[in-house]
Amino acid sequence: MAAQEKVIQSVWTRPRSSREQPVLSREQIVSEALRLLDTDGIDALSMRKLGTRLGAGATSLYRHVANKDELIELAVDEIYGEVELPHSDDPANWRTDTAHCAHSLRRTILGHSWIASVFGEMGMSHLGPNSMRLSEALLTLFIRAGFPPAEAGPAGSTVVAYVTGTATTEAAWLTALARSGKTEQEWVESMYPAAEQAAQDYPHVREDYAGQRGKDPATMREENFEYGLQRVLDGLETRLAH
Repeated sequence: MAAQEKVIQSVWTRPRSSREQPVLSREQIVSEALRLLDTDGIDALSMRKLGTRLGAGATSLYRHVANKDELIELAVDEIYGEVELPHSDDPANWRTDTAHCAHSLRRTILGHSWIASVFGEMGMSHLGPNSMRLSEALLTLFIRAGFPPAEAGPAGSTVVAYVTGTATTEAAWLTALARSGKTEQEWVESMYPAAEQAAQDYPHVREDYAGQRGKDPATMREENFEYGLQRVLDGLETRLAH
């Protein structure tokens, strides 16, 4: 007998339990988990601690989620639900609509900075309903703009990959910043002497650092994100010309 194909373990790949507990729903569990994650970070999350916050034992949570990984999958998808989707029906607005969605995704990630440490581990997160909603919106946007259906998916994935890659790096930076007890401007200024010393033998890097001195780092992060996003959209726009 052929060995049964192993199913990837994920909250999205198994049937939802019909043994619902009236006083505690999956939605309540995810909502409280998000509050814990946003307040104390990923290292603070445990089934036992979450159960205590909900006034229930960890065993009660296992009726809804099999383990901590499934709980994080649900939390990540809940966050995707905060992303503002494009609503324009005008194909000519595809760049503006894509940029609006991209900026909303970035703000969402930065609002939940702990997510930077789990994005690479959430291999099945794309199966969640809010992730599906985002994917459908981007596919619709790019197909309506004139991209061939076979290219609409890669086009959307390119934008999302740029946003998540940039934003998770920012989120990791902001998490470290929060631990420092300093403002972003204070921390950056305190790092400049060491950075400039390290760049002594690299003239272009040294010049770049000098040009950043005294600028608001939050504004610079915003401007750098926008620059990269527009270059991604420039590249995608060349495909429409063909």
